[in-house]
Amino acid sequence: QVQLVESGGGLVQPGGFLRLSCAASGFTLDDYDMGWFRQAPGKKREGVALLSGSEGSTFYADSVKGRFGIFTDNDKHTLYLQIYSLKHEDTAAYYCAAGKFVSWDQKDYDYWGQGTQVTVSS
Repeated sequence: QVQLVESGGGLVQPGGFLRLSCAASGFTLDDYDMGWFRQAPGKKREGVALLSGSEGSTFYADSVKGRFGIFTDNDKHTLYLQIYSLKHEDTAAYYCAAGKFVSWDQKDYDYWGQGTQVTVSS
């Protein structure tokens, strides 16, 4: 059974750092393409970072380039999202997803975690 479980969210001050984790079970991470998406209050869910499982290529939304980093630890079966220099506008529920295509379209992802909340506030 495929399962994704996010953790690592919390309340952080502007300019701070967070590392979000997505523990995967029931499949091998490098057999799938992975993504981090977020949904802010009153807004649609959007993709922020993608990782090609086969090639290791990474892709970032323009709004987060230079501040977000997506990577995996296959030994730990975990996907990570590192977020530097957090901004108020990063406040959102963050979700990891697994699919067979590297895509910004959420419909291309087969499995989703339950989300972890990130709140940026002073």
